[in-house]
Amino acid sequence: MRRRRSTGERAGLMAGTMAAVGILSAAAVLAVGLAGAGAAAVASQRLASAADAGALAAADAASGAVPGAPCERAAEVAGTFGAILEACELDELIATVTVSISLGPVPARASARAGPPP
Repeated sequence: MRRRRSTGERAGLMAGTMAAVGILSAAAVLAVGLAGAGAAAVASQRLASAADAGALAAADAASGAVPGAPCERAAEVAGTFGAILEACELDELIATVTVSISLGPVPARASARAGPPP
């Protein structure tokens, strides 16, 4: 025959269940937050790479090392990273490129310069 639990025993079991639910909920919230931060870090690195590669492509085109218009080359290379070329400036053989990407509702930008050594 099963013994019925007293009110104190049931309250103890309920408190343990509620504590476990609270701990699991906090762990889930922490995991979602860390996943978002990780995604932002990856997007930041990808954006910086897009800006660097775009600036190098523009500087190469400006110097005549590769054919094409410098800013068109920068836009093409940045596009392979999923970024959009926002600005492209040339000062003789030095190219300055700004690219952007959207990470959810937040836009992110990065700039890079490339050219021959001084």
